[in-house]
Amino acid sequence: MTAATRQVFRLPDLGEGLTEAEIVEWKVAAGDTVEVDQVVVEVETAKAAVEVPVPFAGTVLRLAAEAGAILAVGEPLIEVGPAGGAGTEPAADVRPVPDAHPDAARYREEEQAGSGNVLIGYGTGHGPGRRGRRRAGGPKAPAAAPAPVTPAPVAPAPAPRRADAPRVISPLVRRIAREHGLDLGAVAPTGPRGVILRRDVEQAIAAAGTPAETAAEAAAQALAPAARPMPERIPLRGLRRAVADKLTRSRTEIPDATTWVDADATALVEAKDALRRSRPELGIGLLALLARICVAALREFPELNSSVDADRQEIVRYGHVNLGFAAQTDRGLVVPVVRDAHLMTTAQLAAELARLTGLARSGGLAPESLTGGTFTLNNYGVFGVDGSTPIINHPEAALLGVGRIIDRPWVVDGAVVPRKMTQLSLTFDHRVCDGGAAGGFLRFAADCVENPAVLLTNL
Repeated sequence: MTAATRQVFRLPDLGEGLTEAEIVEWKVAAGDTVEVDQVVVEVETAKAAVEVPVPFAGTVLRLAAEAGAILAVGEPLIEVGPAGGAGTEPAADVRPVPDAHPDAARYREEEQAGSGNVLIGYGTGHGPGRRGRRRAGGPKAPAAAPAPVTPAPVAPAPAPRRADAPRVISPLVRRIAREHGLDLGAVAPTGPRGVILRRDVEQAIAAAGTPAETAAEAAAQALAPAARPMPERIPLRGLRRAVADKLTRSRTEIPDATTWVDADATALVEAKDALRRSRPELGIGLLALLARICVAALREFPELNSSVDADRQEIVRYGHVNLGFAAQTDRGLVVPVVRDAHLMTTAQLAAELARLTGLARSGGLAPESLTGGTFTLNNYGVFGVDGSTPIINHPEAALLGVGRIIDRPWVVDGAVVPRKMTQLSLTFDHRVCDGGAAGGFLRFAADCVENPAVLLTNL
């Protein structure tokens, strides 16, 4: 096969200044037939998980990297030749790698079972536009018989293997099972429509345990000195590395300070409950009310809706509010951004917060949904903590944190009564303002928490 008949597809520019991506899972293997725009690989960038389609049609000759490898933009990703063509020698600029992904056959079974894979951890069924994978060539030669081995100690019998193919949507679930040598065909699914979930795999791993030791082995271990367990090394990649880089830059560049205040949130909770009873279709919860309070406070104290251009020695004060909010997901902490939050009603804020939260938890956030924020709201009270000194989301200038709301004794009209109390904390860049503006912002936000009626006039 001549070089002219081979086509090398390189890792494309995925936008938002991203320069590299990690291979999460190949959707094809060497020898498969692919069509134009067929998804061939899932990669994870610092922003999100992305499915990458191939722009060529033909037969897959070579995969240029294994799952887990990190490629820079422009590096070879996959080599494709004519459909049914002969010869599999790689092009000159594609480094050889071992043949097909070890889960290629299992992936075909999953497709036949009806599950697709959209992003990390979630997926959809096959739609009309979903292309299956076709294998070129005849059947493989039978594998050689394994060499005889010494019988192992008797272990509990595994759960009976299902006759149908296991339905696994999440590449993370596949990776955990592969690392522990777990046969997914023997795992009992608890997800909808028979999908194997992460907890199913973890329970199966825990139930399997380790093989029983012989008496001699147990005696030898009892006499041997206790060994210090080796530390676990976890690669700092993808989203976790991006978060680490941003937090390090924030701590390095921003001279931050934190101020806090206790606030009586009784009226805020009552307002939320009243809205849920009278207008449940609006879906307004505490996060939406807190977001509305942030927008109102930024109108009063625009100094905090800004950033610092260190190169030009300028403070950039924004006329719009792109409100970020911290969301904890299986992939780690992400900060989706509600764009033009200053133009939204409380109900619109609630709807957009719910939409972005759902996408964050499913891994479906587009990279542009995680950038461009001008101020961040962090409701860490959901973790059961009262206070924090959070790190500013660089290059923003401030972040409002909200602790848990709990019953505490509080003095009202000279009497000690139980009230629903919370702690508000404001971490701010001391270059954009002094304590007066920061304290004014925090006090305004606390007053809104204690008397939220003024915020509910335009739903």
